[in-house]
Amino acid sequence: MIEIRFPDQSVRSFSEGITPFEVAQSISEGLARNVLSAQFNGHIVEASTPLEADGDIQLFTWNDKEGKTAFWHSSAHVLAQALLALYPDCKLTIGPAIENGFYYDADFGDHSITEKELIAIEKKMLEFARQKFQFTMRSSSKAEALAYYQKQNNPFKIELIENLEDGTITFCDHADFTDLCRGGHIPQTGIIKAVKLTNVAGAYWRGDENKPQLTRIYGISFPKQKELTKYLEQLEEAKKRDHRKLGKELELFTFSQKVGQGLPLWLPKGAALRERLENFLKKAQAKAGYEQVISPHIGNKELYMTSGHYEKYGADSFQPIHTPAEGEEFLLKPMNCPHHCEIYKTKPWSYRDLPKRYAEFGTVYRYEQSGELHGLTRVRGFTQDDAHIFCTPEQLDEEFKKVIDLVLYVFSSLGFEDFRAQVSLRDPEKPEKYIGSSENWELAEQAILNATKEKNLDYVIETGEAAFYGPKLDFMVKDALGRQWQLGTIQVDYNLPERFDLQYKGSDNEQHRPVMIHRAPFGSLERFVAILLEHTGGNFPLWLMPNQVNILCVSEKYKNYALKVLSFLENHEIRALLDDRNETIGKKIRESEITKTPYMIILGEKEATENNVSLRKHLEGDLGSFNLESLVEMINNEIKSSKSTFKV
Repeated sequence: MIEIRFPDQSVRSFSEGITPFEVAQSISEGLARNVLSAQFNGHIVEASTPLEADGDIQLFTWNDKEGKTAFWHSSAHVLAQALLALYPDCKLTIGPAIENGFYYDADFGDHSITEKELIAIEKKMLEFARQKFQFTMRSSSKAEALAYYQKQNNPFKIELIENLEDGTITFCDHADFTDLCRGGHIPQTGIIKAVKLTNVAGAYWRGDENKPQLTRIYGISFPKQKELTKYLEQLEEAKKRDHRKLGKELELFTFSQKVGQGLPLWLPKGAALRERLENFLKKAQAKAGYEQVISPHIGNKELYMTSGHYEKYGADSFQPIHTPAEGEEFLLKPMNCPHHCEIYKTKPWSYRDLPKRYAEFGTVYRYEQSGELHGLTRVRGFTQDDAHIFCTPEQLDEEFKKVIDLVLYVFSSLGFEDFRAQVSLRDPEKPEKYIGSSENWELAEQAILNATKEKNLDYVIETGEAAFYGPKLDFMVKDALGRQWQLGTIQVDYNLPERFDLQYKGSDNEQHRPVMIHRAPFGSLERFVAILLEHTGGNFPLWLMPNQVNILCVSEKYKNYALKVLSFLENHEIRALLDDRNETIGKKIRESEITKTPYMIILGEKEATENNVSLRKHLEGDLGSFNLESLVEMINNEIKSSKSTFKV
């Protein structure tokens, strides 16, 4: 008999060799029908894997991230099976699960897969799926595995196997198809009820542009057709909300090949939007005791060697800038924190002076591969709402909780209500990824866990996701389409203060090392604006809208009255534009709807005579007549209600 412990810490005895599926069956038939995969003693296993020792078990269904991963990884196997059936000469490479679905990379020789061919591949996948083939893992010697793919003349699989240790190689079989695989599958293909291949793209083998280019086929699958239908509807809505499309329509930003890939140009409306976001946060930071600083766009290479950024990220930075002086090199600034450490070092500090809170909207630069650039969400130059808090160890808990409050204020003011916290810790099995002592890491990790619990945040722990210099608290936000984004981060750092030899004099008159908190509620302004655009569909909160009111004249005769209305609104700090073009009022209203302006004021003879306005609201239509005082009061009340009051 073996002892198996469940997530609720209950323990039950089973016969040695029992499978996770049978464990689920012992609980309920319903659970057994829904189990897709399992985790045993920290390792992902198949539902059919015999369990030979005592251990901890977790059973995963479609409702779990791990269950979806197994489902989509298995679907990638079925895609590969379909590709080989339809294109016998193609060379298969790899096919992992991704955040939403899966892909498979293959070499089709001179043949180019078209979008039309995806329909036939989908049909073949569903044909195989309905036959309910079992997924079965088996071990293979290195020699057998090499011989199998040498017979198929597949250099890609051979390269993979050559880099594996003999005794660690496994294959997954279903029907007459087999593939090199580490495991993690659903019980059988019949669970896959709906498939959609979404697009075809090019991809270099192993991400190396010097290696062969392959065809990548993306897809997604579901256990029910209605879930695929819902997903496709969301996909269509996502296309409408694509920040690149909305950014162009709303005239917020653009890109230029002559300026350079990944370097956004902010248009007047976009620049005004950014400025309002910056001012919003600056005001909140001023209340919370932050001081604004400014650092240059470049820094001496030695600065980033001291911080450790050059060692960890040098390959992802732009090439060093050489000056006429021998041996002198500068880098475009990849991070603000080393500069802020040097600002802290400008004078001696006492424990009475701390905490010091330095904030900067600092632009940084990182060399992203051109194939990874994507609108504003992945760029080469971006502005971080960065701040660094230097405090005593005794102040750490309180300062960390204050930063959490600030992040939550930002979310509530911008309509992000569905989120959870993620505590990102180091991977203890990969110490080479991090800098600093284990003692400091333990202190930092415990500080984050304590603050997260005290603020009653819904959180998960992700091991291995820490920054190289310290653990962090990330906020994972769901947008209006249910997609998850990482927004806002807070990090505890004992290491940079040590590397920069930062000090303060304690109450004992001895020198001590401060603790450093890194924080960025927006993250990067570019990415934040992109996510906000897609979350709101361009219908920003009223306080943030580039233009809050359009004044539309029925004819030019009422322009003088329109100018009076415009002046009245501007005097009450309401942003408005006058459209006095010689166009029909219907066309003006339609164009105002396209720009998503929240309010439209319609002015004609009746309004000019009675000294009031007719008001329309975006997406809602006519609201009736208002005098100017009541109009201003209503708009200002809406602005206030959409913007919480920050309390320090």
